Amino acid sequence: MMKKKILIPIAVIVLVVLAAVVGGSFYMLDYSLGYEHKPGDMRGDTESAYAELYRRVPDMKPWCDSLLHRGLIRDTFVVMANGERHHAIYLRNDSAKGRTAVVVHGYTDNCVKFMYLGRMYHRDLGYNILMPDLHAHGKSEGEEIQMGWKDRFDVIRWTEVAEELFRDSLAESRVVVHGVSMGAATTMCVSGEELPEYVTAFVEDCGYTSVWDEFRGELRAQFSLPPFPLLYTASALCKLKYGWSFGEAAPIKQVAKCHRPMLFIHGDADTYVPFAMLQPLYDAKPEPKAMWIAPGSKHADAYLDHREEYTAQVRKFLE
Repeated sequence: MMKKKILIPIAVIVLVVLAAVVGGSFYMLDYSLGYEHKPGDMRGDTESAYAELYRRVPDMKPWCDSLLHRGLIRDTFVVMANGERHHAIYLRNDSAKGRTAVVVHGYTDNCVKFMYLGRMYHRDLGYNILMPDLHAHGKSEGEEIQMGWKDRFDVIRWTEVAEELFRDSLAESRVVVHGVSMGAATTMCVSGEELPEYVTAFVEDCGYTSVWDEFRGELRAQFSLPPFPLLYTASALCKLKYGWSFGEAAPIKQVAKCHRPMLFIHGDADTYVPFAMLQPLYDAKPEPKAMWIAPGSKHADAYLDHREEYTAQVRKFLE
């Protein structure tokens, strides 16, 4: 009789713990990948996206206004393999001679908010630019954030679109993929795939080693929790629900398969995607490769803090 009395509370405790872990896993997955719950959700709101760009980089307004007034910044849509309709903006440069940059935005952002990098490529480096909205961002369809993993196939499709849009009969097509934060992770994930010859180089700016590593750090930073058990169960739930796990989504494994040139950029004051992730990524990548550390820059601020040096480093790398 005493054993039964003891076992009943233990069973209740176990059930409560299991319920808490399962509930916590659903919450973590929705918190990290559910776009509609993010502050500043601007999906499809182009006017707000430009306003946010001008707030962060005020000198972008005259440049963008001039191009928009002349109808030179254009929209394009493609249907991806899964049937979703995805969006990008593009801008031609008549002196590009086949050179195009595909610029990939970060977590919960959209293509417009990274137009300052588009300006760098178009105005300063003489490239055509194509800037996509990733799955579930901007004007692209989708329900959940993919952390760059499944996005790699969409970006490969966008490189094909860019080559078709800007093909020059007098020059060989050369496409560079440049991403920041989650866009950098996407860029690195792209780099490990079989790619057309015209995709010639990659620039990753403050990307993470893996989704597992990034979420482990954020779980501790935001909630003071260890990885076990929540990270394990949330990763398993992500695999069941979306077809990929946190450990599987690993840019560090993708760059190890890349033999095309890559420039690694990271601010040494970055704590969101920790600066310590830069060296393992760089070490994993076979030659050719280059690295530039932005002194004093926090997450995704390297260009804004060091415009001339950032541009010079990218130019030197691409040349």
